[in-house]
Amino acid sequence: MEEAEVPLEGLHEEIQHHAEHGEKWISWVALSTAILAVLAAIAGLLSGMHANEAMMSQIESSDQWAYYQAKGIKAAVLDVKMSLGGNATEEDKTKAERYQDEQKEIQKEANAKQSEAKSNFHQHEILARGVTMFQIAIAIAAISALTGKRRFWLVSLLFGIAGAVFLAQGLMH
Repeated sequence: MEEAEVPLEGLHEEIQHHAEHGEKWISWVALSTAILAVLAAIAGLLSGMHANEAMMSQIESSDQWAYYQAKGIKAAVLDVKMSLGGNATEEDKTKAERYQDEQKEIQKEANAKQSEAKSNFHQHEILARGVTMFQIAIAIAAISALTGKRRFWLVSLLFGIAGAVFLAQGLMH
């Protein structure tokens, strides 16, 4: 008895065609996802660094403002002493002037630290937007691989490009 021949040649060609095109495409999705993950990690580290720098600058600014107020209190106490006591010495007048000069310098430092804090926080926000875009891109790439639909991968790449733009802005700022 002869064995019945099952026509597998067409099926074999279709499987091979799908393997060549499907696996290659999925490999590109995997590669792009890995690159997006690296960029997200870099943006996340930079974002965190700028958040920490902003916090430290704000703390230093607050310290300077407290120092400014302390000098103001000393000047006010000295002013009361000079006005109520009636016997203001030359040393008291010199101290009062010195306190005012010191306050001006302290105010400059406090404002500079406050400005630095705002700048770092702004960079943190830009980089955090980049991280968000990269995370969305990675999620959409996973959906693309699971559903086998290239259009999701293209959308993923668009979100990745948006993340790269935010990362570049954060680096240039």
